[in-house]
Amino acid sequence: MSDLKCHNAKHAYYRAIRALCNWAEKEGIITDNPIKHIDVSKVKSQILPSLTENEVNYLIEHADSVRDRAIISLFADSGMRLSELTSVKTSDIDWENQTIIIWGKGGKQRKAPFTERTSGLMRECISHNGKGDSLWHLNMWGIIAVLRRLEKRTGLPCNPHTFRRTFASNLHRRGVDVEHIMRLGGWENLDMVLRYTRSVKFEESLRLYRGLERSE
Repeated sequence: MSDLKCHNAKHAYYRAIRALCNWAEKEGIITDNPIKHIDVSKVKSQILPSLTENEVNYLIEHADSVRDRAIISLFADSGMRLSELTSVKTSDIDWENQTIIIWGKGGKQRKAPFTERTSGLMRECISHNGKGDSLWHLNMWGIIAVLRRLEKRTGLPCNPHTFRRTFASNLHRRGVDVEHIMRLGGWENLDMVLRYTRSVKFEESLRLYRGLERSE
């Protein structure tokens, strides 16, 4: 653990080793749990990148196909995790209410929203997609390949975690309360929402600061 140079990822390694050691202790394979003698690695609280609405539009404009544009638009609209977006089926889509039924983290079913733009792109995607209930005809690695090509082409961060932060940040910029963002994005508590919207809160504080400066 001490030799790892992967910063915050060290904590993920720690959790994995802890789960293994705790299981081994529970099963009676070991009697002295070594993880209890190791300090938890500290996680740095960084301001994580998110995209503006203009940057999302730029990514959509430079995508290769209608399918890829629909993927980017749905990521930004819904804040879906990669596994959630990959598993979307056409039968899960409620076109009238513009929501999609998905299986979220921990095997919990929820609804995710999308906009009129995404609705049009998905309908066009389905019309070109051929038969079957699959919306994308791609697995997770196929969608990752789409995102990586677009990131290389545009120079903008283009991955599921960035889109999840983008979803939260852009809703907060529009004045949506963090509790509503939590429910819309399928978070269990406010911790991650508050972390994702830190940069937006700083922008608000900075605008207030500049306003006070000009009034003096």
